[in-house]
Amino acid sequence: MSHLRLKPVSIIGVPTDIGAGVPGARMGPEALRVAGIEKAISRYGCAVRDCGDVQGPPRSQASKPENGTPKESIRNLEQAVAWNQAVFDAVYATLKASRMPVMLGGDHCLAVGSISAVAKHCQEKGKKLRVLWLDAHADFNDSTTSPSGNPHGMPVACLNGLGPRALTHLAGFCPVMDARDIRQIGVRSVDEAEKRLLKKHHIEVFDMRYIDETGMRETMTQALAGLDANTHLHLSFDLDFLDPSLAPGVGTGVRGGPTYREAQLCMEMISDTGLLASLDIVELNPALDVRNQTAELATDLIESLFGKSTLLRMHER
Repeated sequence: MSHLRLKPVSIIGVPTDIGAGVPGARMGPEALRVAGIEKAISRYGCAVRDCGDVQGPPRSQASKPENGTPKESIRNLEQAVAWNQAVFDAVYATLKASRMPVMLGGDHCLAVGSISAVAKHCQEKGKKLRVLWLDAHADFNDSTTSPSGNPHGMPVACLNGLGPRALTHLAGFCPVMDARDIRQIGVRSVDEAEKRLLKKHHIEVFDMRYIDETGMRETMTQALAGLDANTHLHLSFDLDFLDPSLAPGVGTGVRGGPTYREAQLCMEMISDTGLLASLDIVELNPALDVRNQTAELATDLIESLFGKSTLLRMHER
């Protein structure tokens, strides 16, 4: 049996779209609850506690100045820092209590807080960190390259030490991870300047062309290579990873994403490792969804992540 199923889980809602250009992701946590996320996880042996929502400042109408400083060119920076600090505190406390944090976003800038907390926990416990970043976007812009100034396009850069100190140093050290710690999967929309940053920092990206040519099974085998019992595996799951024909309820959908079965295989192979120890589910925008379709699909995929399978596999006997 996978160790994953025996871990107590804490659900942490983060109702903000402070980092996104399109409002609506603030309603994501409640939509996932309506879709039955707590029941879906508890069905496979985990003791689940819904800790409610963390609190933070409201969204402002701040915009990117034409010729601002790097700090000024990030929309809603002060509010984004406050929300990420709240996420950091909640996730870190959950890990300290030997529970698995499941963060329900909210937009993807919140991963700065969650992964910074995970990185601090790993440093204290002497564990290796591996982050799987399932996303249509690389999220590796900094304040000088971002066309929009939206923080949800910058979290991977911040986690690698590029960005305002208030975000890059949440864990008390910087960077909290490097290129060896992360695998990006499903990427198919990258800004021109962002491409150069990804290459410069040697970020390992399995884009959709690679998946088309190699297959999802081989892609995931490579992304999961090198894991061992001393690895803390973190999944940051942006729902725009999925093709928008399957998941319309996202603010920045990009055509050409994984199929339903490819997405299920990702989750099944992660589950098989038994090493998943923390999870983000982000960028669900119910305002753009169709009858909660995207939330229900996300919940279905999370079931596979926590152990749902068609047949009993070798590790389940």
